[in-house]
Order: sequence, then C-alpha cells, then structure tokens
Amino acid sequence: MPRACVIVLDAVGAGELPDAEEYGDAGSNTLGNVARAVGGLDLPNLEALGLGNVMPLEGCPPQPGAPAVAGRLLARSKGKDTTTGHWEHMGIVTPTAFPTYPHGFPDDVIDPFMNRTGRGVVGNKPASGTEIIQELGEEHQKTGKWIVYTSADSVFQIAAHEETIPLEELYEGCRVAREILSGRHAVGRVIARPFDGEPGNYARTPNRHDFSLEPPRPNYLTTIGEAENTVYGVGKISDIFAGQDVHESRPTKSNVDGINATIELLESVDGGFVFVNLVETDMLWGHRNDPVNFHRCLQDFDRRLPDILEALRPGDLLIVTSDHGCDPTTPSTDHSREHALLLAYAAGRNAAGRVHEEGEFADVGATVNAWLGGKAPGRRVPGRSIEL
Repeated sequence: MPRACVIVLDAVGAGELPDAEEYGDAGSNTLGNVARAVGGLDLPNLEALGLGNVMPLEGCPPQPGAPAVAGRLLARSKGKDTTTGHWEHMGIVTPTAFPTYPHGFPDDVIDPFMNRTGRGVVGNKPASGTEIIQELGEEHQKTGKWIVYTSADSVFQIAAHEETIPLEELYEGCRVAREILSGRHAVGRVIARPFDGEPGNYARTPNRHDFSLEPPRPNYLTTIGEAENTVYGVGKISDIFAGQDVHESRPTKSNVDGINATIELLESVDGGFVFVNLVETDMLWGHRNDPVNFHRCLQDFDRRLPDILEALRPGDLLIVTSDHGCDPTTPSTDHSREHALLLAYAAGRNAAGRVHEEGEFADVGATVNAWLGGKAPGRRVPGRSIEL
C-alpha cells in the first residue's frame, strides 16, 4: 500500500511573501536570516536532500543532483498562523484572516467566560506567555483567577498553575471559551497553557492543548481518508484540525518525541498518511528571538533525518515543509508572513535537483492526495500535484 509522510517544521519560513509589508513583515526571512546570524547553516543531511535548492542560504549551497524536489510555496490565505498554514496545506484557503485582539478581548467574550467557568480573569492583554506567568502567576495562585492573554495571532490563551487549577478544569475552561468564541469572535485557536513552579520561577509544563475551529470540508484530509487511508496525526495535528479526518493521534511533548513517533509509525504501519508537526523552532526559539538555538533545533532534526529516511520504504513519499515564518532576527517576536519551504522526496527516485516552480501551500495536500489514490475534492479546493 502507498504511504506518505509530511513533516511541518513549524515557523521555518523561506522568505517574505509579496504582501509581507501589509503585515509589518517586510524583510522577514527566517531561514536566510538565521543562516546569516549563525555564520552559515550546518545542516548536512538537509543540504544533501536539497535544502540549498529552496533559496540561497549561507552555508548550504545548492545541490544539482539533490534527490528531493525543492521549492518555495506561496500562501493564498490571509493570516500567518499555525491553523491558517496547516489548513492551507490541506487545501483550505482562509480568505479573511481570523480575528486578533491587540487591546485584549471585549466584555462580550470575557463576561460569559467568567460566568460559565465560575472564575475571574487577570491579564486579558497581548503578552509573551513566558513573561505573563511570571507577572501574574502569584496573583493567579492567590485568587484562583484565570490568566487570559493573546498575541499577534488569532489565539485566546488561558494559563493556569497545575496545583491551583487541575488540568481537566483548565481544559474544560478552554472548551467553554471555544464555544463562546464563534461568529465574529471565531479565533483560530483556544490554547491551554498550564504551568508549575514557584513565584519568580514559574515554567510551562508540556501539557499544552489546542482547541481549534473545525475546518471546512471537503479538503485533502477528507479525500485521503475516503480513499481508505488511515491518517496519523503526530504532535498537534489533530488539535489543529479539531480532530476531523485524523484517525489516530500521537500527541507529543517535544520534537524528539515527535521524531521518535514518526519513525515508529514509518517502521510499523503498512499504509496511510503520517502528518507531523514539530513545534519547537516556533514555540521555544522563534518567539524568543533566539537564532542560535533556532539553528540548533534545526540541527537536532537534521541529525535524525537519516533515521527518518531509513524508515521509508520504496515508493514512500516524504515532504518537509513549514506553515509560516517566525524570524528570530527581527525586532518582532511574532509570526512572519513568509513562503513555506518545500522538499519533496519519493523513496527510490532521484529528482536530480528539480525545482517546483510557482508552487503554493495546497500543493502539499494535492500531492499526498494523488499519491494515496484520493479523488479530487472539487474545483474550489486549490493545489496541484508536485512532479516527482
């Protein structure tokens, strides 16, 4: 049976999109700027696969005989967040950006949230997640009030100390918020942000959970499943698609965990689609403007890439891509409006350095769908299959 694996390196953007200036992201180039900041990329396995054919990258020269098809993918959706990027990979274009709240959430959101959960709210402003728990964690523990905050993305984030509010209550609070945040307030994600520790030394725990909007259907995940393929979501994939059309979910606590789960699936399943999100480039280093550790995180993936390639079988498809940028070299700590990178490799074939010209995000889903025998989902779903 055919198999396909898509690995999304979260926030590893491949240069500004034509409309980046409208988003305040002119000059953003996550891969290129990280390469310059660290004196050249040291990613030998990605380089051999064809990373230097995606775009000019210091320390990562083009490889004329690279086995993977390389390219940069254009976004048709508005916005620059995780949900928008992953959805568009599966053929879902978001024509209007999800709402954002640079001044905090209005009373018609906060009041029913407090009433239905029986707890008050502190914060309610854009903030760094690591900073706001230090700022308000002690007050939260004394009062039992939720810490609510947002960012430049379309997110409603709820932080709670695991010893003050049990995890299940935090998750239920997020479910309540998800019900409230509909219509004109339909944010892309409600995110549970549990933490622990003591005042002055609080730290997030790995028990984050995302509650996304339900994606429109049909999309490429739908048609892949209808072709009798099992869809395996690794990391936060199931959360991003609100569980729709993801048949088996493998939540993870780290990139190492996600890579291990990916290899385990590739070594054990006989067919289907393994869809992976590796979040640490975004969550740990992009938002913290740390290009050195951003690069180290890419190196961690690069060291395991041979294990992933070895787990492939002849005829398998592997696509490495990204969902947006988060350039750690710019003053902003937010996501950046960038192309997605593309490396598409068919095990047993050599693309001889071929470049996928004028590609778009939805080409990822279209390629997987065609590879796994899915029917075309309809004229309104974009994307063209990559020549492999």
